[in-house]
Amino acid sequence: MKKIRITKIFSFETGHALYGYDGKCRNVHGHSYKLSVTVIGSPIEDSENVKFGMVIDFSDLKKIVKEEIVDVFDHSTVFNKNTPHVELAKELSDRGHSVLLVDYQPTSEMMVIDFSEKIKNRLPKNIQLHSLRLQETDSSYAEWFAADN
Repeated sequence: MKKIRITKIFSFETGHALYGYDGKCRNVHGHSYKLSVTVIGSPIEDSENVKFGMVIDFSDLKKIVKEEIVDVFDHSTVFNKNTPHVELAKELSDRGHSVLLVDYQPTSEMMVIDFSEKIKNRLPKNIQLHSLRLQETDSSYAEWFAADN
């Protein structure tokens, strides 16, 4: 059976700061991220299956990405938990803000690696994650490809 790639695009707003960075991004700021998720598989051939002809139902892919990424990161501020930003994170959290502490520097590059693991762990066995594209601005993005990893 032929392999087909299916892509769904998600949007979310996230703040972050890059501790130790030598540019403006060391300051707390935010982005309107766009995440393109591409999976690959063969369309279902069983005409009795309600998903006949689909690689994966777009709503099933949406549920996975929404639960693992969008609902977690949207309107949150992300900090590396191994930096002094934890003090700021605690203060923000104490004031009712949504804060995420991660094990990595929250760059687009590291976020897309994190997202790839989260999504791969939730996909059905017959579907593979092909690629992710995390667009931080209109002209800047990080990409992850399964073939490279």
